[in-house]
Amino acid sequence: MTTESQDSRFRYRIFTMVVLLALINYIDRGAMSYAAAHITGEYGLDRGAWGSVLGYFGYGYMVGALFGGMLADRYGPRKVWIVAGVAWSVFEIATAWAGDFGLAFLGGSALAGFATIRILFGAAEGPAYSIINKTIANWATTRERGFVVGFGLLSTPLGALLTAPVAVGLLTLTDSWRAMFFILGGAGLVVLVFFMRIFTDRPETNPRVSPQELAEIQSSRAQSGTGAQAADAPVLPWWSFFRSKTLLLNTLGYFAFMYVNFLLLTWTPKYLQDNFGYSLSSLWYMGMIPWTGACVTVLLGGRISDLLFKRTGSLKIARSWFAAACLLATTLCFLLVSQAQSVFAVIALMTLANALNALPNSVYWAVVIDTAPSNRVGTFSGLMHFFANIASILAPTLTGYLTARHGYSVMFIAASVATAVGMVAMLQVRPGVGPRMPASRALPSEAAK
Repeated sequence: MTTESQDSRFRYRIFTMVVLLALINYIDRGAMSYAAAHITGEYGLDRGAWGSVLGYFGYGYMVGALFGGMLADRYGPRKVWIVAGVAWSVFEIATAWAGDFGLAFLGGSALAGFATIRILFGAAEGPAYSIINKTIANWATTRERGFVVGFGLLSTPLGALLTAPVAVGLLTLTDSWRAMFFILGGAGLVVLVFFMRIFTDRPETNPRVSPQELAEIQSSRAQSGTGAQAADAPVLPWWSFFRSKTLLLNTLGYFAFMYVNFLLLTWTPKYLQDNFGYSLSSLWYMGMIPWTGACVTVLLGGRISDLLFKRTGSLKIARSWFAAACLLATTLCFLLVSQAQSVFAVIALMTLANALNALPNSVYWAVVIDTAPSNRVGTFSGLMHFFANIASILAPTLTGYLTARHGYSVMFIAASVATAVGMVAMLQVRPGVGPRMPASRALPSEAAK
């Protein structure tokens, strides 16, 4: 392969490093679930308290998701990648002392210590996916957007799948749940350094991008008919997000995805331990199974969405109807899981439900790129991520409450309700129909249109 041909595909090195960094981000957040027996035993936490510990992450995550996108629009994704990546790695390491910190400095409460560190850790991790969307908006061509968004989001199921063997492996090898957090935090810092050596905010400022590749990217932007505006167009106020029915309903659809995602990420290990008696040594492979199908479908969904758009020319069919159909199938699967009795039926149905849930993952992010002005992609992605991530608090916390009172089957019924609501919302999404500049702030020529 010649240097020229390699350079013409440089953007895929950027996308690959984004996935790797996001992969570590996801393993970091899920590893705690596999230390449940160690932590609850050491600090005397019951099922309700453990649900709270898992839910604290979401409070910070929502805030980080909101401001991460805004900061990426204002300062560029590179600076936000650096700050967020360093911060979440440091707080991942600090989790090892969270309980002791609470006992020593927060009124003798280990729960308060975990609350503090997990909220800060969540705030640091929150910007990641909004920055990914901003990075893709800057670097990807329009025709590959659905697939590249799906490729970036591969880190979600793949990270959850790898969390099981990585976390259990580190716990087994080191015989210390604290050492697991040290190693994971250090790995994040190392990958961040390598990524920042090759990454710039835009391809125009990267010396590794060939003229041919740059022309391809810029030509795609100029020919795009999805409603995105030039980066130097008038900037909409952030609150115009709430003037867009499409963006609001799309957020509700993404909430349904996030509810399922955080439910399975946080409660699968303890569910398998409590309901079927699995030991830690078994969880490394049992915890992987529900995520295997999702690793394929998250990539396949982007391809299908792009293909539907190419065949029909309709973003409504390619994004909205496609996502709604997937959410309907997911709803039916979770209703079946709630009635299943054997571990084999439960795992098989959970795997199918999670695969169907992940299939339109790229759609929610692509709708923002399709609909928002390019100079507001980061901000509007962050707002979507902020509100959808109410699920990162609600799913683990509500599950702890429901299972303590009604048993584990009810958590799957709650998931089916969430995905049914998401399905109804996505049927009404109209990609490309975005918020407009208020007349009082528009340019004279725009206001006259």
